[in-house]
Amino acid sequence: MDWNVGEYEHIAEQLLPAAQVVIGRAAPLRDEHVVDVGCGTGNAALLAAERGARATGVDPAQRLLDVASAEGSAQAADARFLLGEAARLPLADSTADVVVSVFGVIFAPDARAAAAEMVRIAAPRTRIVLSAWLPEGALAEVMGVRRDATAAAGVSGGPVPFAWHDREAIRGLFAPHGFSIDLSDEQLAFNASSAEEFLDTELRVHPGWIAARAVLEPRDEMQAVRDRALEIFLTANEDSTGFRVTSRYVVITARRG
Repeated sequence: MDWNVGEYEHIAEQLLPAAQVVIGRAAPLRDEHVVDVGCGTGNAALLAAERGARATGVDPAQRLLDVASAEGSAQAADARFLLGEAARLPLADSTADVVVSVFGVIFAPDARAAAAEMVRIAAPRTRIVLSAWLPEGALAEVMGVRRDATAAAGVSGGPVPFAWHDREAIRGLFAPHGFSIDLSDEQLAFNASSAEEFLDTELRVHPGWIAARAVLEPRDEMQAVRDRALEIFLTANEDSTGFRVTSRYVVITARRG
């Protein structure tokens, strides 16, 4: 998936409440160095800077970094944004007081390498706070429809995603490095004027949907996928006068020392 395409900033706006939860859990102090892995448009990094922390955001998508940098400049935030991958962070050893990731590191192709990098940059007594979706609910079901359709068209979705939502899987990543693990359940509501408006916006701005459309539209298969996705959203709609679906996620806190 190319995160430079589309308008991920629209998605980031919807994820801001989850970033607030993550930063609240991480509780960065003034002058602490906070590293936001897979920062996207900088939600978490900028929230940390608002608290007086020194923030560094790292992301593989230069366009999103440009959006984050512009917002940081507008806020006069103590934040910088660097191009980099979760498995190869452009930071020195033991330089982060807090490491966070809001639905970012969960897309890393190599979960163990990404975890090892977060540990490498972590100073003594660092806390690492991450959010990860639970594989359930309407949004997950729709993503499954998209994945199955592109796979049927001969486009691989890549390796099986790591179970970032699972306590034992996370413990397996961090416990060997001396970290204890805590998980808490959270939820995030997605709202729109209608299911159709929500879906069509996703189809237009989300990098995952843009990639899927490039595969499915030439095969005249996109309309069927849209129809099935809309059916799922209409069934799951929680708002009789508009549209709302709620997705559950976990916040993982890893501490050592």
